[in-house]
Amino acid sequence: MNTDALNASWTDLRNDLQAVARDAEALLKATADVGGERIEELRGRTRETLRRAYDHLYERNLQMQKFARGTDSYIRDHSWSAVAVAAGVGLLIGAALARTGSGRPSTPLD
Repeated sequence: MNTDALNASWTDLRNDLQAVARDAEALLKATADVGGERIEELRGRTRETLRRAYDHLYERNLQMQKFARGTDSYIRDHSWSAVAVAAGVGLLIGAALARTGSGRPSTPLD
């Protein structure tokens, strides 16, 4: 799964949760002084929005688990490559610091 798809998924989830909050607020306002058909309509909308939010949350959770397993598997399968890359980056940073002289701590005698 790429980053754009993941961001879109989280955006959808956030939008669904905001819709839940709006519908719940409308339900509370409506129940303050109105009863009957209007209340039932708002309750139905709230139930449907909550169901969609929970469905999205469940789907995203499954996708995140799959992504995590894939990442874990990749790291395990290519562990020496990861070690080599980390060592190379450390070597480059060390060389850059040694070249500028800022890799050595300054002392009061300098």
